[in-house]
Amino acid sequence: MDRRWLPGHELTPLAEYRLFCLPYAGGAAAIYRNWRYAAPGHIQVCALELPGRGSRSRETPFRSMAPLVKELAAALEDALDQPFALFGHSMGGLIAFELARTLREQGAPQPVQLFVSAAAAPGTVSPEPPLHRAAEADIRQRLRTLNGTPEELLADDELMTLMLPVLRADFAILETYEYRDEPPLDVPITVFAGQGDRTVPPAAVSGWRTQSTRGSQVRIFPGDHFFLNSAAGDILGEITHALG
Repeated sequence: MDRRWLPGHELTPLAEYRLFCLPYAGGAAAIYRNWRYAAPGHIQVCALELPGRGSRSRETPFRSMAPLVKELAAALEDALDQPFALFGHSMGGLIAFELARTLREQGAPQPVQLFVSAAAAPGTVSPEPPLHRAAEADIRQRLRTLNGTPEELLADDELMTLMLPVLRADFAILETYEYRDEPPLDVPITVFAGQGDRTVPPAAVSGWRTQSTRGSQVRIFPGDHFFLNSAAGDILGEITHALG
């Protein structure tokens, strides 16, 4: 197991399930820090750190989906020796989906559950203009609209200079992603959506039902695109229920 992807984690054989969590665009593993303590004992929360952020801030971030999930699948190979599930919010949801597909293609173990949050169904065309080559002012405005970045950070030029390369890379992953038509996963899918999410409204997640032969369900929470912050306890409760 490449420890860079799981900073600060020691995989334990005592948990019944490992829950690998993937971040939203611009996010780091730290967004799931509290989940590690809030999850019940039979679930080990494993927050994945992508290159370019957190403890890997000096590494070059990926700019396209395929090489990212290929390297991630290789890094996790030794960590899939126990039942596991995948969770991802926004960009992380799409990465989790493609990671499951890549694992299937390689004949590797499949997750027992796939949890996607604030992510439109694969193949959905975004109505928003692309941002990975946009002016800095346009990126800041989009972040304000998403309501997930504190205003004091958006107003801090030095911090934004540090964040922009990762944000552009993550937006490039999303905006250059090309959905490939493949058989649905033999994995149950649970989709979480925000009632007031204008970026990925509840109607945009209905297409996930075609991606599973084992059924899918949608859970809607109050909040906007970052309901992940306000509804974390409820989301963990749904995950715990789904994993028994």
